Amino acid sequence: MRFTSYWHDTAPRFSGAAAGPVEGHYDVAVIGGGFTGLSAARHLARAGAKVAVLEGAQVGAGASGRNGGHLNNGLAHSYLAAKAELGPERAKALYRALDAAVDTVEALVAEEGIDCAFRRSGKLKLASKPGHFAAIARNFEAIHAEVDPETALLPAADLGGEIGAPGFHGAMLSKKSAMMHMGRFVTGLAEAAARRGATIYEEAPVTERRRSGGRHRLVTPRGSLTAGEVLLATGAYTGRPFDYFRRRIVPVGSFIIATRPLTEAEVAATLPGHRTYATSLNIGNYFRLAPDNRLIFGGRARFSATSDQRSDAKSGAILRASLAAIFPHLKDVEIDYCWGGLVDMTRDRFPRAGLADGVHFAMGYSGHGAQMSTHMGVVMADILLGRADRNPMAALDWPAIPGHLGKPWFLPMVGMYYKLLDRIR
Repeated sequence: MRFTSYWHDTAPRFSGAAAGPVEGHYDVAVIGGGFTGLSAARHLARAGAKVAVLEGAQVGAGASGRNGGHLNNGLAHSYLAAKAELGPERAKALYRALDAAVDTVEALVAEEGIDCAFRRSGKLKLASKPGHFAAIARNFEAIHAEVDPETALLPAADLGGEIGAPGFHGAMLSKKSAMMHMGRFVTGLAEAAARRGATIYEEAPVTERRRSGGRHRLVTPRGSLTAGEVLLATGAYTGRPFDYFRRRIVPVGSFIIATRPLTEAEVAATLPGHRTYATSLNIGNYFRLAPDNRLIFGGRARFSATSDQRSDAKSGAILRASLAAIFPHLKDVEIDYCWGGLVDMTRDRFPRAGLADGVHFAMGYSGHGAQMSTHMGVVMADILLGRADRNPMAALDWPAIPGHLGKPWFLPMVGMYYKLLDRIR
């Protein structure tokens, strides 16, 4: 078993990073070489802006290369709860932005010719308990009537052709959702940004920032540059020069295993619907098939802000037990990959984007970001270019989390709370 991301291990490395020192002046400096940052850099460079990307490791090293490979439209929340918290208009705008986000990825893949196995698959939100299906049905009725008619409600009797697991009580189908190979996409996105004229620096974490005379100076171990504007796109991997955001983002581990390639018979017995899938538990699971028919199976597993081989191995053992419980016929299947990464959660699990602490930013996707991050890169680039503001979260209040200074000491207590909810509801 390899303790590395399947997406990283099965994708070509980006070879277009700048080799020299970090230097010069740019119209925009983008901090973070994941989906948000690279998408923004490509869009800015394409419009004629001089743009640099400062990535602390390698492009896609963070959440963009460590996720489950889903591109799901619609909200991770209950739409009804989002309406109650955000108001009907913002909830609808956010829902539609997530729809548009999948369209953005699809259009970008086609325009740049990125070979990443993009496919509109649809997503099933699976009811793990009978009461969960009732809640899913109420949510579906509002979504279907108000914002997304391309949805369907499936009772348990209709799941046989979708999933080879008898333990679910129905599901909601979101037909616009998609999937792709995340590693090949992030490499292709970086290549497209460089081809359009962006300068991409790897191994260049920002260790210090200063502002004077209308210019930002960003210091890295490889040198420094200046920029007229800065876009922060670091999510859960945000460093100390940006403590304003660290007090508002909770880095939470998300862990994934990938099996050996399944046989055609095993595929038919496991995920005949070939969609993306997520269960309805608070500490639930998400899964899909990879392009080579591996089962990619993930979940929170443990509430930890650490992702290293030891932590990933502990979480992988929990995930393997969950996989066997859902798909007993795969209880002895070989696991070829086990990896983890950090998800940038907000307290209310809604994303945030805008201008704060002197920089533009987009982050807080809360585990629903592969598509939204790519889309918000374009949205924030348009704002920087003086174009129309399409930010669905503009001016949404984002208070700091009391007692949170960057290290989420409270995660074990949060995990215990959600485990209790899953037992009693």
